[in-house]
Amino acid sequence: MKRKIIKINEALCNGCGNCITGCSEGALQLVNRKAMLVKEDFCDGFGDCVGTCPTGALTIEEREAADFSEEAVKQHLLATEGIEAVWRMEEAQKKHRDMEAEQHLHLGCPGARMREIKRPINKKSVSMPVNGQVMQSELGQWPVQIHLVPANAPFFKNKELVVMSSCGPLASADVHWRYLRRRSVVVGCPKLDDTRPYASRLGAILQEPTIPKVIVARMEVPCCGGLTIILQKAVELSGRDDLVVEEHIIGIDGQVKNISPMDGK
Repeated sequence: MKRKIIKINEALCNGCGNCITGCSEGALQLVNRKAMLVKEDFCDGFGDCVGTCPTGALTIEEREAADFSEEAVKQHLLATEGIEAVWRMEEAQKKHRDMEAEQHLHLGCPGARMREIKRPINKKSVSMPVNGQVMQSELGQWPVQIHLVPANAPFFKNKELVVMSSCGPLASADVHWRYLRRRSVVVGCPKLDDTRPYASRLGAILQEPTIPKVIVARMEVPCCGGLTIILQKAVELSGRDDLVVEEHIIGIDGQVKNISPMDGK
C-alpha cells in the first residue's frame, strides 16, 4: 500500500543517534554510523524522529511500503528492550491516534474551517485608540495554530510568514500592525505544546516558493528560544536557500528588543 514513511538522506546523517531515541517503535538503527530504516512495518510514518535530527536528514515521504504493524513492534520491543519499551511505544501510539482523531474532527469542525479574511489595507495601528473606538484586527486567515494549519493553504502564497509565540499578542499591543498586516501567521508555544511535528509541518509550509521571508517572533524568556530552533530545522527541511529568515525578540514589556538575521538568504 502507499502510505507515509520515514526517508533518510544518508549524505546529511552525522550518526548522532538522536532519531533512534526519538523513535518509540524501534524502526531505526545505526548501521555503519548512519541511521537506517531497518523495518518498514515498524515505522508508523508519524515522524516523531524528524524533529530530533539536527541536520535535517529525516523527512516523511509517501510511497509503497508494508503496513505498520503495532503487534509486531510490541513483540520486538518486548524481546529486545523489555516491557517498559512497550509501554513507551503504546503511549506514543495513543498520542498519535489522539492527534489523528483531532485532525479528522477538524475537517468538519466549523471553528477550524480554513478561510481567508479580507480587510481594507489603509487601517491604523491596533494599539492606537481613535475617538475611543476599538480598532479592527489585522488577522487575514484562519486557523492559526501550527497543529491545525494545512501546509498547502492558499493564504500562505505570496506573503511573508510569521511564526509567532503564543504569548506575543498578549505582551505587545503592536503585534497586529507590526507583524500580521498583509502577512500569514502560525502560532505555537515551544514549552507547552507537543512540538514534535512542528519542524516537519513548518518545513512543508516553507516549501511554497512564493513565500519570500519568514520571521520568528518570540518572547525574550529562555524557554521561547525553542521556537527559533524549530524554525531553523524547518528551513533546512524545506530545502530552500532563497528564504530571508529573521528572529525578532519581544520583551515582556511589549517592546521589540532585537531583530537579527538567521541562516537563509
